[in-house]
Amino acid sequence: MKPRGPLMIEHRLIEKMLKAMDREAAKIRRDKKVDPVLIDTAVDFIRVYADRTHHGKEEDILFKELAKKTMTPGEDAMMRDLVDEHVFARKTVGELVTARNAYAAGDKVALDIILDALGVLLRFYPEHIRKEDKEFFPSTEKYFTPAELDSLLEEFWKFDREMIHEKYKKVVRDLESR
Repeated sequence: MKPRGPLMIEHRLIEKMLKAMDREAAKIRRDKKVDPVLIDTAVDFIRVYADRTHHGKEEDILFKELAKKTMTPGEDAMMRDLVDEHVFARKTVGELVTARNAYAAGDKVALDIILDALGVLLRFYPEHIRKEDKEFFPSTEKYFTPAELDSLLEEFWKFDREMIHEKYKKVVRDLESR
């Protein structure tokens, strides 16, 4: 398997979550109410799986290694754009969290902000995933030798093994600081 394999597999799970989020957004529009726990679940998935786990492998491993290579100007620009898109997604998730908290505190206007943030994420991720799967990943593999590709893949597996520990160490630190 090449390094893009696990990343593309992760994209498929993200797409499934997006479908679930889309159904939830339709339910919110229909019922004019939000289940904060479902928003918490979506936020946790995006922050831990899509961003920290998936984007973490891209930014902390793949993009760092690609930055050492002499890529075409277009590929280099696309990599920078992908990082900017990751930052945009983080910002949008932050807006969703703020709106969710306001809604849970009784601010009914926050319902529209929740729907807007969900809509942004639902429009953003499919194009972002398409760009990575169809353009960036295939075009940048050429910069690596077979041994380097194997090394990247091993780094991805190591990264995944450490993620569960990172997540729950943070949970404990957060609880200890209360």
